[in-house]
Amino acid sequence: MSDDRRKAPYSYADAGVSIAAGNALVRAIAPLARATRRPGADAELGGFGGVFDPKAAGFIDPLLVAANDGVGTKLKLAIEWDRHDGVGVDLVAMCVNDLLVQGAEPLFFLDYFACGTLDPVIAERVVASIAEGCKQAGCALIGGETAEMPGMYAAGDYDLAGFAVGAVERGQLLTGEGIAPGDVLLGLASTGVHSNGFSLVRRLAADKGWRLDRPALFDADRLLIDTLMTPTRIYVASLLPSLRAGLIKGLAHITGGGLLENVPRVLPVGCHAVVDADRWELPRLMAWLQAQGAIEPAEMARTFNTGVGMVVVVAADDAESVTAALTAVGETVFAIGAVEAGERGCTVQGSAETWSSREGWSATHHA
Repeated sequence: MSDDRRKAPYSYADAGVSIAAGNALVRAIAPLARATRRPGADAELGGFGGVFDPKAAGFIDPLLVAANDGVGTKLKLAIEWDRHDGVGVDLVAMCVNDLLVQGAEPLFFLDYFACGTLDPVIAERVVASIAEGCKQAGCALIGGETAEMPGMYAAGDYDLAGFAVGAVERGQLLTGEGIAPGDVLLGLASTGVHSNGFSLVRRLAADKGWRLDRPALFDADRLLIDTLMTPTRIYVASLLPSLRAGLIKGLAHITGGGLLENVPRVLPVGCHAVVDADRWELPRLMAWLQAQGAIEPAEMARTFNTGVGMVVVVAADDAESVTAALTAVGETVFAIGAVEAGERGCTVQGSAETWSSREGWSATHHA
């Protein structure tokens, strides 16, 4: 660099940050956020903070419930394979499903998009996906932050974080305290890997030389990359009616830790969940992952959702009606087990070789 150049005035653009690109992105995504409006959230993007009115949303004496999460290393595949149009749904799902398990209705969402150099086209695709997730969850996208930080991220890389707030009427918080031996466990089908276990998926892809741009061996109609990138299912609209009717005693979102470690989190002391893996068919994708990595059954049940994205705990007398209601709105429901008396924990057992030994396995998670 010449002496003359060193004496020239410096600018933010010289450091790799484009304020103009950021402003253009805000203008581009404003209609996306506007499309997620709901009672209680009517403001435009652009202020220093988002405002939500729980009373306008119909709540009388609400408790607020908050959750935040990310998408994890699934983003690496999105970046490498130009699959940015579903990761925003993943982001919303990971947050709002966690609100739901506490009985809360998601009200609003904020996102954080961080990158080294802002690509407005990719960022807009990601935010459009976030808006789609918010529409599926019935919550408003009321704000967010786009951080352009040269030197923090490799070229083309970005990261996402999401923040959701929901509400539940005082006295209706879902704590799991009413769960008792004899209750039934219903499993709601997942749409795929969802957003957990992708570090192992990516390791297998590298070690086994997968051709992600070719049809999956277990599904000739879809590219393997598209099967892996299927967005996480959002269960809010399906489960809220049964929640409000008081028919659900507990919910477990099956994320990192799988069935073995997430189901016990919603159980009271003295209750043990027994899951029968023979009650549902291991999805072909999951069976293929297990075979590719020679993954032990216990490892599968802690790393992946194994085809069940949400577990619903109901009284035995309500199991049939709740199953019918959820099936009617498009959920695939399995009766996967029951609650028994015992140490708080979860045992998954089944006869199929892909699942477990005959003795099964168990794990206890103390909240």
